[in-house]
Amino acid sequence: MFYLVGLGLYDEKDVTLRGHEIIKSCTRVYLESYTSILMVDKNRLEDFYGRAIIVADRDMVETDSDAILEGAKEKDVALLVVGDPFGATTHTDIILRARSLSIPTQVIHNASVMNAIGACGLQLYNFGQTVSIPFWTENWRPVSWLGRIRENFELGLHTLVLLDIKVKEQSEENLARGRRIYEPPRFMTPTIALRQILEAITKPSMEEDSAPRA
Repeated sequence: MFYLVGLGLYDEKDVTLRGHEIIKSCTRVYLESYTSILMVDKNRLEDFYGRAIIVADRDMVETDSDAILEGAKEKDVALLVVGDPFGATTHTDIILRARSLSIPTQVIHNASVMNAIGACGLQLYNFGQTVSIPFWTENWRPVSWLGRIRENFELGLHTLVLLDIKVKEQSEENLARGRRIYEPPRFMTPTIALRQILEAITKPSMEEDSAPRA
């Protein structure tokens, strides 16, 4: 069986009772480490769950998922995900991959920012499209997210904005040269996000430049 287990939002104790029991019973346990992060390190998770944890980076989850799924027809394997398992399309993809290999699957849900945002006092029913703002680079400055924010605003809806994180990422040069040299982790702050939003608003040409060409 392949299990996709949501861990919640804060630390090792946010896992559900069902999720905890499943993790303890699995032969192999992976922790997806690039779409979001917990506030504790891997050692804390291993001590609490009583299992060794294999960190699964972007390359493993997106291009080598068969290594995670290996043997899951005969043994129990879990992939741990911060928040809820279906908060990122990557996790949907690995479930579909497992099912295409006739591997039985089970998903254990948990809290995610998509519902916890209600803690700020805004009603969930009044949120529109969620957007993600990536770090800009010198040669890549997408602003497609700005149109979604505008659409929500015009409809009187709030916008949940997810901020970029960079964990085990390569620079453009190292990626182009095939060098496995990784940049230090980076986490977008609200200040950086607001700076990019303001620049995108005050420079309409950026939206035109980012529009797809016919």
